[in-house]
Amino acid sequence: MKEKISIIVPCYNETEGIQKFYSEAIKTINKITDKYDYEILFINDGSSDNTFEKLKELKKMDDNIRIISFSRNFGKEAAMYAGLENFVGEYVVIIDADLQNDPVIMLEMIKGIEENYDIVTTCRKDRKGEAPIKNIFAKIFYQIMGNVGAVKIRQGAQDYRMMTRQVAESILSLKEYNRFSKGIFNWVGFNVKYLEVENKPRIAGKSKWNLKKLFAYAIDGITSFTTAPLKLSIISGFVISVLSIIMGLEIVLQTIINGKDVPGYASTITAVLFIGGIQLISIGILSEYISKMYLEVKQRPKYIIKEKIDK
Repeated sequence: MKEKISIIVPCYNETEGIQKFYSEAIKTINKITDKYDYEILFINDGSSDNTFEKLKELKKMDDNIRIISFSRNFGKEAAMYAGLENFVGEYVVIIDADLQNDPVIMLEMIKGIEENYDIVTTCRKDRKGEAPIKNIFAKIFYQIMGNVGAVKIRQGAQDYRMMTRQVAESILSLKEYNRFSKGIFNWVGFNVKYLEVENKPRIAGKSKWNLKKLFAYAIDGITSFTTAPLKLSIISGFVISVLSIIMGLEIVLQTIINGKDVPGYASTITAVLFIGGIQLISIGILSEYISKMYLEVKQRPKYIIKEKIDK
């Protein structure tokens, strides 16, 4: 009996490109059907366009397609989690629907799995074609995670990967509501093989990731896997306190020895504003961690299924 590969495809407003994605994916899948069975599990993440209708049309063409449709947009993290909870194969692939993840790479992933790797994943060779400011922030983020994070995330790491069921079940055992999958994938360990790939443009539509969303995603990643920002605020407070004591002693000594008046209105205001800024930043960092605790304690579901099409 053939082993089955489940292909999880999160979709959000992909009407223009979903047919093209399926056409390209099935070309690769047809090259492995002599050895493996397959299923394509599309996760419709509350799309506001005709993505769900397009998926149902594809389902009529291919009985190996399954569809899960959310009640609203819960985000890609929730979509990936839903896919991992519902796939039925011995192996699972997570791939985006915009063809920035080339389906043909799955052939190399399968080779890696057959070489007894538990995870075969991709990372960008470069970020060619993306906005310079986006590239800069991405490099800063990966450097931060590499130096202070509890897990080391490789520069240019992608969600596009193939895993064994054991790895998928290990990922599902981490029940946190605030999920940062790039970190979770690394945290669970196992034998990993990296494939370097070229950065490819979307086949249709626009990226859902603007600078604001990417910044929020980076903050989520940092606060999910390290308490370094909290430690940094403590260190900043300690350094400022020491400098304040030194400056205070200097003023006292100047007054006692030289009888010198120290007007210093501008410098005083500057110091007050600087310290106030540090305090607000520290409070903001603390609030970020508290907000995560608040969301975890409520124990809301990560997603809600509106409709599920298996047959």
